[in-house]
Amino acid sequence: MSDVQGRENSIPQYDVAILGGGAAGLTLALQLKKIRPATSILVVEKNPHPVPEAAHKVGESTVEIGGHYLREVLRLEDHLQEQQLNKFGLRMFFSRGDNRDIARRAELGARSWAPKAVGTYQLDRGRLENALGGKLAANGISFRAGCQVKQVTLQPQDELHRVRLLADNQVEQDVDARWVVDATGRYSLLKRQLGLTKKVDHEANAVWFRIKHRIDIGEWSDDPEWLGQVHEEGRRELSTNHLMGPGYWVWLIPLASGSMSIGIVTDARMHRFDEMNRFDRALAWLHEHEPQCAEAIEPYREQMQDFRVLRNYAYGCEQVFSDRRWCLAGESGVFLDPFYSPGMDLIAIGNDLITDLIVHALDGEDVEERAAIHNQIFLLLFDGWLRIYDQQYGIMGSARVMLTKVVWDTAAYWAIPGLLSFQRKFPELADFQPIVFALARFNDVSAHVQTFFREWQAVDHSEESTPFISFYDFDFMAKLHIGMAAELSDTDLVAQVTDNLRLIEQISGQLASTVIAECSARLENAEMREQVERWKGDDYLAELIEIYEKETPANPVGDEWIAFERSAVNG
Repeated sequence: MSDVQGRENSIPQYDVAILGGGAAGLTLALQLKKIRPATSILVVEKNPHPVPEAAHKVGESTVEIGGHYLREVLRLEDHLQEQQLNKFGLRMFFSRGDNRDIARRAELGARSWAPKAVGTYQLDRGRLENALGGKLAANGISFRAGCQVKQVTLQPQDELHRVRLLADNQVEQDVDARWVVDATGRYSLLKRQLGLTKKVDHEANAVWFRIKHRIDIGEWSDDPEWLGQVHEEGRRELSTNHLMGPGYWVWLIPLASGSMSIGIVTDARMHRFDEMNRFDRALAWLHEHEPQCAEAIEPYREQMQDFRVLRNYAYGCEQVFSDRRWCLAGESGVFLDPFYSPGMDLIAIGNDLITDLIVHALDGEDVEERAAIHNQIFLLLFDGWLRIYDQQYGIMGSARVMLTKVVWDTAAYWAIPGLLSFQRKFPELADFQPIVFALARFNDVSAHVQTFFREWQAVDHSEESTPFISFYDFDFMAKLHIGMAAELSDTDLVAQVTDNLRLIEQISGQLASTVIAECSARLENAEMREQVERWKGDDYLAELIEIYEKETPANPVGDEWIAFERSAVNG
């Protein structure tokens, strides 16, 4: 038995009590035990196990940070290869005409499979959580499924906190723990108890459902040219497919259990929630905005497995980690947006920081400063990441601007947070001041570029013409992608972060320079003329353009990016 008997009335005592046995809580328990085997851990989960497959939880798609965490940190490669699906990258189709012909829509996605070292996955969340739950006992971790948390009494002045549980037989029991981690998801038990809720400006809604039939988007057209844009071994069906339009996107994600996850995500100011908050309404909405998708669903509507809704889903938090021996993991703390699938990424980064904090504390160290730094790093990362989404859904209706934004966002993700996570450096950032400064500057660049995208879209409404773009069409993108998994010394990592930040600044400067020059040549209306003048008077944009122009002779960002930007700007 892993728990140590307490001194008071034989109350079970643990080093760590994790409240919530979803993806965040289960992975954290396994990571803690792996790093510090002597740690006694209790995981409490309200749902009985095993949980259902397919229609269990949303959040089925991973990107690189989350994929690396599951594969390399938790050593789950066998499960991922045998029980889940390898993901054929991110794929987007932008609105064109009535959206009845997928082959006419501008497309961004992979032509061939990414290298295994940076592979990503489509997850059946039920399968994943069942597999994780099954590993707990084998690793000496106590798992109480079908058990509710009734009360948490934090006692930072004492050695132990107290948690009251209610088992499925309605018997209450107290347990004590040195550390308490809230992994209760959106229920956010401790965050509500401590008054740490923080609203964000990003207002968006989501509805989703699973059907017991796989839909292959690769069968939506028999156009030979369209089919030939993806190499023979590739399968569009295995991508996280996005159907993009003004203020919305629709996801199509295949699951290894044979089901299909389909979701509609909208800007609350551009699409009414009550137009899609029931299945028949959601299907009618799809018939209006994405008719080809709706027609693919219609024959299988009787095979619907669930229908879920989430209104105003994004939220922040005032504090996520404390030296008073509590932490918030996963969605119990913050939630961004499902676009780009960052959920497992934030779990991975947050769990790294929580594990580092708890291990140092249990080993007898004073973690007051460490907790403050980890908390600041995580919330800084969250705030910077949020800018990618806040007020940006309107851009989704402009293929030219959104194509450029997605390439830029992906490059930035691989260049800085992806690299730092793959190199396992987020818990050590306090020891790398040049990287901390680079991260702060990176957030500044991102904030200005996201504003620039919004301003560009507001004044430029011409049609796009680029039929197909792959991330690997740009040499610098391939280098950033593979570079995350490189073996780097600490010295080499600092140099690489510095180089990557410089590249992002150069790309940003080239973007601004190209768009301003082309818009200046067109000046189609007063609104565009006024915006060009504002851009020309923006000191920060001028700094980025200067960085780009200093590097122009060497052209580090590649002719392909220049050609793409000019094509995007000119239409």
